[in-house]
Amino acid sequence: MSDEKPVPPTTTDAGIPVQSDEHSLTVGPDGPIVLHDHYLLEQMANFNRERIPERQPHAKGSGAFGYFEVTQDVSKYTKAKVFQPGARTDTVMRFSTVAGERGSPDTWRDPRGFSIKMYTEEGIFDMVGNNTPVFFVRDPIKFQQFIRSQKRRADNNMRDHDMQWDFWTLSPESAHQVAYLMGDRGIPKTWREMNGYSSHTYSLVNEAGEKFWVKFHFHTDLGDGNAHLTQEEADKLAGADGDYHRRDLFNNIQDGNYPSWTLKWQIMPYEEAKTYRINPFDLTKIWPHDDYPLIEVGKLVLDRNPTDFHTEIEQAAFEPNNMVPGVGLSPDKMLLARGFSYSDAHRARLGVNYKQIPVNKPQSPVHSYTKDGALRTEKISDPVYAPNSYGGPAAHPTPGAEAGLWHSDGDMVRAAYTLREDDDDWTQAGILVRDVMDDAERERLVGNVTGHLCDGVSEKVLKRAFEYWRNIDSDIGDRIEKSVRDKLGGESKAPGMASALSIQGNGTSR
Repeated sequence: MSDEKPVPPTTTDAGIPVQSDEHSLTVGPDGPIVLHDHYLLEQMANFNRERIPERQPHAKGSGAFGYFEVTQDVSKYTKAKVFQPGARTDTVMRFSTVAGERGSPDTWRDPRGFSIKMYTEEGIFDMVGNNTPVFFVRDPIKFQQFIRSQKRRADNNMRDHDMQWDFWTLSPESAHQVAYLMGDRGIPKTWREMNGYSSHTYSLVNEAGEKFWVKFHFHTDLGDGNAHLTQEEADKLAGADGDYHRRDLFNNIQDGNYPSWTLKWQIMPYEEAKTYRINPFDLTKIWPHDDYPLIEVGKLVLDRNPTDFHTEIEQAAFEPNNMVPGVGLSPDKMLLARGFSYSDAHRARLGVNYKQIPVNKPQSPVHSYTKDGALRTEKISDPVYAPNSYGGPAAHPTPGAEAGLWHSDGDMVRAAYTLREDDDDWTQAGILVRDVMDDAERERLVGNVTGHLCDGVSEKVLKRAFEYWRNIDSDIGDRIEKSVRDKLGGESKAPGMASALSIQGNGTSR
């Protein structure tokens, strides 16, 4: 008796058996193809339409499924059921590079996206983070311009280091993130060995209605989170294996080497945010651990690969506005804008009913008045409006239960955050370079920046870049200028000739 499974018959998308996988219907063996070969037409028409638009940023990536399990009691900070002791929640994650296109190499120097979707009993909870705890800008009105500076030129459609440094040096708030990016974290060794961060500040509320501010830190259980590739190693892999990180994740999970991360929180009492010496909602800043130590929350494990990349990963839609009861947003301007921009990007890319795609569908019951639209597959029933007196769902407000609410008043203005005692754009970047990095890391930093500045950056931008780095650290700035001048022989190349191995950006639509 054979152990081979029977081969199922090919069918059309309507389930009708197909007569041939190899031959179209023709008038005689040598005659023309006939129009009523509906299977041939279905195959060609579907092929012409099988690519959906790629994400604007974060186009290249991959992911896997697993679970999040709470290991400590943090119920005094939040009422969210997903964070109650012993809770275990199904999860999907997606890792990504940022400004590279869908077919770009995994090993470009770039921030890495670190996005998590948890299928909680209270609905979907999404956290859209990165492998760095800060970002390049703090006001969303600059975000689109930043991404364009990291993408491709209008004239030759090539990436351009002059364009990137032009934006960065005119935006001093970028210094902290650029220092991370040009260091070892700019090219992680594998996704499994890098940390992930919410970067943003979120809010929590407990059963008693007490509120707290929180930052999420996912620390890899494989080392210290700084495992990296050198620029030379990354360049070789970009040509030898453009899917290096994607392949590493898939193969390790397939072999039973399940990657995991320990979730830790920094908690700030609600009232302390009003007087803390730096703005706790500024996305370009960290909270020093001496002030707000990390506390353990739980374990995140990936133990299942996708079986259909398109439906399970390419169509996965992560959005910061998916907040369950007990977790909320904060006055972080970038986070508030992302609360709109992500869901809007998904509607444009996947269609208005993207939350009915299985990977985006909650495991908890949905009682919504959302109606119709393209590709709606879930049946609805009357009544289709609220309020009504015919038994439709109704909101059940709980006083004091909202985390994402805070007092605010003042005139409507277009202005920067109010500066606090220790608010500036250079101090934390300088601490990272001088106190966190060791001598070998600083040497690699200087080499990475030198290589990047020597690739098509104009003289006027070079001068600003040297001053930019001196503002971070005078010694590092001097070393970078000397290294660049020595390499260029005292002159800069013409702009617009950067190599394809470009720095990428960060963004929406994950």
